[in-house]
Amino acid sequence: MRKNQIKTFLLFLIGISISYAQQPLKPSSVEIYNQIKKLNFLGSVLYVAAHPDDENTRLISYLANEMNARTGYLSLTRGDGGQNLIGPQLRELLGVIRTQELIEARKIDGGEQFFSRANDFGFSKTPNETLQIWDKDKVLADVVWTIRKFQPDVIINRFDHRSPGTTHGHHTSSAMLSIESFNLTNDPKIYPEQLKYVTPWQVKRQFFNPSWWFYGSQEKFDAANKSKFTKLETGVYYTGIGKSNQEIAALSRSRHQSQGFGSTGVRGLETEFLELINGDKPNDRDNLFDGIDTSWNRVKNGKPIGDLINKIIEKYNFNDPSASIPDLAKAYAMIEALQDDHWKNLKSEAVRNIIASCSGLYLEAVASEQEATPGSTIKLSLEAINRTSIEMQLASVITLPDNKKTPQNIVLKNNDDQKISLQVQLPANIEYTQPYWLKEKAAVGMYTVLNQENIGIPDIIREVKVVFNVKINTIEIPFERTVVYKYNDGVKGEMYNFLDIVPEVTTSVLEKVLIFRDIKSKMVPVKVRAGKDAVEGNLQLEVPKNWLVSPKQIAFSLAKKGNDQIFYFEVTPPVNPEETVLRAVATVDNKRFDKDETVIDFSHITKQMVLKPAESKAIRIDLKTSGDAIAYIMGAGDEVPESLAQMGYKVTILKPEEITPEKLDSFNVVITGIRAYNTVNALANKQNILFNFVKSGKNMIVQYNTFGKTVTNQLAPYPLKISNDRVTEENAKVTFLAPNHPVLNTPNKITSKDFEGWTQEQGLYYPNEYDSAFTPIISSHDKGESAKNGALLVAPYGKGYYIYTGLSFFRELPEGVVGAYRLLSNMISLKQPIEAPKQEIKQ
Repeated sequence: MRKNQIKTFLLFLIGISISYAQQPLKPSSVEIYNQIKKLNFLGSVLYVAAHPDDENTRLISYLANEMNARTGYLSLTRGDGGQNLIGPQLRELLGVIRTQELIEARKIDGGEQFFSRANDFGFSKTPNETLQIWDKDKVLADVVWTIRKFQPDVIINRFDHRSPGTTHGHHTSSAMLSIESFNLTNDPKIYPEQLKYVTPWQVKRQFFNPSWWFYGSQEKFDAANKSKFTKLETGVYYTGIGKSNQEIAALSRSRHQSQGFGSTGVRGLETEFLELINGDKPNDRDNLFDGIDTSWNRVKNGKPIGDLINKIIEKYNFNDPSASIPDLAKAYAMIEALQDDHWKNLKSEAVRNIIASCSGLYLEAVASEQEATPGSTIKLSLEAINRTSIEMQLASVITLPDNKKTPQNIVLKNNDDQKISLQVQLPANIEYTQPYWLKEKAAVGMYTVLNQENIGIPDIIREVKVVFNVKINTIEIPFERTVVYKYNDGVKGEMYNFLDIVPEVTTSVLEKVLIFRDIKSKMVPVKVRAGKDAVEGNLQLEVPKNWLVSPKQIAFSLAKKGNDQIFYFEVTPPVNPEETVLRAVATVDNKRFDKDETVIDFSHITKQMVLKPAESKAIRIDLKTSGDAIAYIMGAGDEVPESLAQMGYKVTILKPEEITPEKLDSFNVVITGIRAYNTVNALANKQNILFNFVKSGKNMIVQYNTFGKTVTNQLAPYPLKISNDRVTEENAKVTFLAPNHPVLNTPNKITSKDFEGWTQEQGLYYPNEYDSAFTPIISSHDKGESAKNGALLVAPYGKGYYIYTGLSFFRELPEGVVGAYRLLSNMISLKQPIEAPKQEIKQ
């Protein structure tokens, strides 16, 4: 009975109560007990899949918390190629968001997170296509590296390696690479360069984690023969927290907010099945670790440690966890004496955390400002307090990265808060704070990570830390803390961010794509931001010789850190169509600064800073447009309105509640943002108004929505059904089905050249059933597939046009794809004098 009463989760409670990952951990007595129990389990499981949100959080939570196994999730990608429901960030910025969402999810379900260098380039239909775009050898090396580093006893694949072409190509590839790695990880001839840091490792057994999805329906899965599968009863109820394992898993999965995976927890019996793919068959079929020693006996000289921890568990005092500290300190010293570095390092860190929790030992290093520049001096406020009667002494502190040791010799008396002030000189060559995988130029399918030891690390690598060396009964124990910045918000209270290392100056061309329709010059705004006080220098906008810029440079002076100023350069394009890159460069004390700082700040993840080249794509384009006023109704979030403004249109963002006949009267075109009919519930009651707008002689352009749940079944004034059809090959040949239609001819003559240079995909979620009133305009398909004709559908309705498109304008316009601008201009410009066909959905 005691076991059920005290079962709980430290990381789960932290995850649901704290929005900011930097907040210090403050576990309860029951949570501490569970962590001590976990000290005595020396078994590991690695779950493998392709993307954030692929992982089975129910199984990860069960393994980590019910079985007490060290549980990791290897996501081969960071989800860079997906869609974003919470903002306009795409590609690498979306990957940063989804990385943090995974990290937050693991805090809830108790797992650990890992990645490979594979870049999520978008939807792939087959593993052959995936592994052609990824560097297969490098991704396989990363899988081997993760296994050698993590040393799992068991691997579980989310996807089936035997079913290529039935799911996302990334999915099947993740399973295929995992299977291939099984017999490679213990061979020292395979990727021998890794053995400088890790040792060969042999996984005991490998499973596939099937579910109803792989069988087509729950009914088929229930009827399938599962007699040879390993069966785990994961529907556990934890009385210590009053939640089921499934409820915890739902909270974890709900961290994937950018993908819209909010989940409702369920209760009751639930079974997970595992099919053995590789390795030894367990004698006890339903015991994942059968035949694997998960006790301290697996480590040389480990048995006395296990005996001592059993004693600590047996004598644990829920009213006074500090009573365990003397024995925990002994256990720490014994673990530190082990020769097995793998378990020594893992369990030493775990014991340190438990000792801090048992004593209420609060250790924190806070910077006086949130940002600092390389070579600068930062002020730190250190806090150390022991909230027990156990005798402790703060012997010294060590600041990193300068590795400076400062003796303290302060007795930490019970509840006596000690405050220490320090100044730290940052090295001139300290790295800027940014996702390490974005530092070097990436290939289409792979990120570049030059340091082998960094591969797989989930988060930003932060160098500024403080080590508190605390003596307990003559045993000195180091407690490492990353430096943070905190402040009080009048509404939210105490708020945390990490200390960020930033350039002295960052620059930004405010418009990331500049469209020049003729040879007239444009005033281009460039922002300069100070990373330190009293910074001055010169700003330039670098352009090719055949582009003109005036003035050549502008002097700037910014008095305070964080100040910014916008300057304007007049840019004149060449006569002929051309694409180029403009780069904003600041020179300070003969040093060049050309990084653009992007801050990603959502409440459910840690604030992130991304540094990218301060560039803008400038295009001298053959583009004709009309002067139509456009009302844009945002959906999940995109940057199309900014692109429309660059084309010369007057764009107004229209809120759903503003959709009235009177409000629409001043516009000629309405455009709905991506997934608007998946995410904006109010649109269900606005369709009559919008259809009447079209009937009166105006145009309505609806961008892609996903198939399945939409807020209304009447997306169009005529029957139209969205499917999962898509063309993922961005340069797939395009055939014009209606070559004489005005959408391909006026005011711009659209040719096959306009579909060259598209990025990631041509389009997605095309309708495959639609009324005869619609004219399909183009057709294309991926290799080996049938033609997909639903990319662009145009239907006259009354005096206007209703247009539905799955073409990925939301990706192409921000990337400056010329053909996308020209085609969209034609869609906006459509005019027709003929009444539409009579058939229509009754309103």
